[in-house]
Amino acid sequence: PPTYQIVYGGSFAQQQKSFSELLKILIFGALLVFTIVLFMFKSLKISLTVLFISLLGISGSVLALYFTNTALNVGSYTGLIMIIGIIGENSIFTVQQFLFELKNSNVNNALGFAISARLRPKLMTAAGAIVALTPLALGFGTGAKMHQPLAIAVIGGLIVALPLLLIVLPGFLKLLYKKH
Repeated sequence: PPTYQIVYGGSFAQQQKSFSELLKILIFGALLVFTIVLFMFKSLKISLTVLFISLLGISGSVLALYFTNTALNVGSYTGLIMIIGIIGENSIFTVQQFLFELKNSNVNNALGFAISARLRPKLMTAAGAIVALTPLALGFGTGAKMHQPLAIAVIGGLIVALPLLLIVLPGFLKLLYKKH
């Protein structure tokens, strides 16, 4: 009847509220990355490219959660937010290196220099985080089960981030600056 209603409470209601808040934080984080890049480089195209690359990185986290049959929860949401920040930061450094070198060189040489200059930091960030988070992702140690979704999400995002930062981002930069 119209006078009856269903209201969920307890853990389910709290989880739904947390998901809603974390989704807002995820969107805010992506917009923050976009805004920082826009102010740094004063280019809407570069800002949209970095935002797109950062959002694509989430696919690695989601795929890792899917393949490990891990539920999307507060921890994994936090991992998604971290991936946006990590990929955004690495993209900013690559674009900055590319634009600096572009002043003295052509697009291909500038891309080659930017990729080679940023390769070691990207690999060290990814390798260090993956090695550090692997015991958590495998569920070893006290309290590891609680942080396992976070570790899986970050590891999956970092694995996908490497080809995005080393292949896709330079491809977009080459398209944006092909007439330079």
